[in-house]
Amino acid sequence: MSLLTPDTGLLFWMTLSFGIVVFILVKYGFPVILKMVDERKAYIEESLQMAEKAREELESVRKESTFIIEKAHKEQMRILQNASKAGEVLISEAQAQAKAEAADLIEDARKQIRSEKEDALRNIRQSVALLSVDIAEKLLRNRLDIKDGQDEMINRLLDDIHIHKS
Repeated sequence: MSLLTPDTGLLFWMTLSFGIVVFILVKYGFPVILKMVDERKAYIEESLQMAEKAREELESVRKESTFIIEKAHKEQMRILQNASKAGEVLISEAQAQAKAEAADLIEDARKQIRSEKEDALRNIRQSVALLSVDIAEKLLRNRLDIKDGQDEMINRLLDDIHIHKS
């Protein structure tokens, strides 16, 4: 028997043990691994769909706020034009009164524009805040799904608590 040529019996038992190991892995190991990979893939796809939906909602809010601002500007222009036409037609006393009314209307329109703009910005900020919280929650969940991420997060929190107590 040579050092490089194995004996027939040894080959038989090595092949048999390898076959048993492969059978066990195919029967019990691979299905579990494939199931976990499929679950992770589904979770990632769901997260991507939710992020896309949130992006679309944010874009819709932006378009709506732009439309409201444009509408307010058009209303302001219309009010200004009406006030200007009324001021040209009336006599000096009526001109003074018309200018005062126009100024009030313009101020009201500006207040309304500011109010609508603030409402739109508040809604956008609220949406962004909710999205940020959702994204942070998902990132933390992803990070905490990993054992090393959990240990790192726990150690960092313990260090923070220790620093704050000092």
